[in-house]
Amino acid sequence: MIHITGHNFIGGQRSASGTVVLHSVDASTGETLPYGFFQATDAEVDAAALAASTAFVAYRSMPATRRAAFLDAIAEEIDALGDDFIATVSRETALAAARIQGERARTSGQMRLFAEVLRRGDFYGARIDHALPDRTPMPRADLRQYRIGVGPVAVFGASNFPLAFSTAGGDTASALAAGCPVVFKAHGGHMATAEWVAQAIVRAAERTEMPAGVFNMIHGASVGAALVKHPAIQAVGFTGSLRGGRALCDMAAARPQPIPVFAEMSSINPVLVLPQALGLRGDLIAQELGGSVMQGAGQFCTSPGLVLGIRSPEFSGFVKSLGEFFNAQPAQTLLNAAGLVNYCQGLQRLADIEGIEHLAGAPQQGNQAYPQLFGADVELLINGAEVVQEEVFGPTTLVIEVADKAQLLRALHSLQGQLTATLIAEPGDLHTFAEVVPVLEHKAGRLLLNGYPTGVEVCDAMVHGGPYPATSDARGTSVGTLAIDRFLRPVCFQNYPDSLLPDALKDANPLGIQRLVNGIHRY
Repeated sequence: MIHITGHNFIGGQRSASGTVVLHSVDASTGETLPYGFFQATDAEVDAAALAASTAFVAYRSMPATRRAAFLDAIAEEIDALGDDFIATVSRETALAAARIQGERARTSGQMRLFAEVLRRGDFYGARIDHALPDRTPMPRADLRQYRIGVGPVAVFGASNFPLAFSTAGGDTASALAAGCPVVFKAHGGHMATAEWVAQAIVRAAERTEMPAGVFNMIHGASVGAALVKHPAIQAVGFTGSLRGGRALCDMAAARPQPIPVFAEMSSINPVLVLPQALGLRGDLIAQELGGSVMQGAGQFCTSPGLVLGIRSPEFSGFVKSLGEFFNAQPAQTLLNAAGLVNYCQGLQRLADIEGIEHLAGAPQQGNQAYPQLFGADVELLINGAEVVQEEVFGPTTLVIEVADKAQLLRALHSLQGQLTATLIAEPGDLHTFAEVVPVLEHKAGRLLLNGYPTGVEVCDAMVHGGPYPATSDARGTSVGTLAIDRFLRPVCFQNYPDSLLPDALKDANPLGIQRLVNGIHRY
C-alpha cells in the first residue's frame, strides 16, 4: 500500500503550497474517502510547466531507445500495482475488479507498444533528397527531414477511463514517446487512482534516469486554464465533454503563440441496421446492440447513441426486442455523481422535445442510472435539431426510422462528425446500400461492419478520432501508434555536413531505420 499524500508532482518533488484541499469520493456510496489532495496554486502550475520545459532539453536529445526503456519501465510498474490499487480504483469509480484489471493491462500494453514504435524508428519519418549540383536550370541542395517532439504537453485526465485515458493513458504515452515531457492534470473523479499511477511513473523515471521534470501532475478543477495558457506548454491532449474541449481550444487559439489542442469530445456513434440483416437475425442484433449500449453503463465514448433503420415489419420487431432488452436491464452506478446529473439532464432534454418518444426503461430515480430507449422522428435529424445529436453519457440510445434509402442518405448527410459509424448488414445489404459507405467515411474516423464500437483495439491501424465535434482535429487519433504524430513536427536540414546531422539522417543510417531516399524507401 502506497502512502497517498495528495501533494502535486513537480520536477521530481512533491509540492503542496495551496490551501484548497479536494477530497476523493466513493462512487457507490458518496462517502468521502480518507484522502485529501492539494489544489495547485498558480505558482505551482508555473513551476510544473517550467520543470517540463527544462526537462525537454535533455529528454528530446536522448536516443529513442532510452525513451523506450522508460516506457517499458512504466509498464512494469503499472503491472506491479496490486490488490490495494484495484480496491482504490474500484471505490473511486464503482468499476468491477475485472474491468480495472483489463484496463490496467491495456494501459501498460500501450506503453510497451509505443516503446516498440521508438525502437522501430518509423516515427522519425526520415526523408532524404540528395543534392543535384548539375541539375539545370537550377541545382538542388541536399535536403533531409525528420520529426522531433513539439515540447511540453498538457494532458487532461478523462473521467470514464481512469487508467487507459488518464495518468499513464494514451495521451501521456504518445507524448512521452515523442520526446515531450508531460504536465498531467488529474481528474477530480479519481484522484487517488491518479496518485498510484503517478508514483509508478516517477519510480520508472528514477529507475531509467530520466530528467526530473519529464512527468508532472497537478490537482484542481481551476488549474486547467492556467496550464493551457502557459507559454511553456506546446500542445494539449484532452478527453471529455464538448463544452470542456471547446473551452480549451478557444484558450489555446487566443494565446500569443497559439498551440494545437487534440480534444476528443462528443460522438453518438450511429449504427445502421439494414433490412436483410434484420430479416435473418433481428432479435440477436437487438441483444448485441443493447449489450453494447450497456457496456460500462454507457460511459464509453464509442457507445452507440443512435440507431437507424428502414421502415418495415422486421425493423418494428427489432425495436420491440430492443425495448424488451432495455426494460430487463438493472440500474447501474455511474463513475461519479456529476455523471449522473449530466445523464438525467440529457434524458430530460430528449423528453422535452416534440417528436421524441420514450420507448422503454424504468423511470429515472435515485442514485443510479436506469437504461432508457427513445425513438425520434427522422425529420428532427434532417432539419438539424441539436438534441438528437447531443451525446447523453450513460445507458441510453435513440432509434430513428426512415422511409427508404433516399431518406436514409438524407439523414446520414445530416450527421455531425463521429468517432465511429457501424453497418449491421448481409452481403445483399452491402450491394443495395453501397452509397452509404462513402457518406460514413466522410462522417467518422472508424467504420465497422457487423461489430459494435464499444471496444477499441490499441494497435498500429486503429483510429480513435473523427471530424468535429468528435474531435477538435480529425487528422489525428488518441488510440494507436499514429497518436504519436500529434506531438511531432518536421525539421529539414539543408546542406548540413554529415557530422552535424541527427543519426536518423546520416549517410550510414546508424539507426538502421527505413528512410525515403530520393523517392525510394530504403534501409
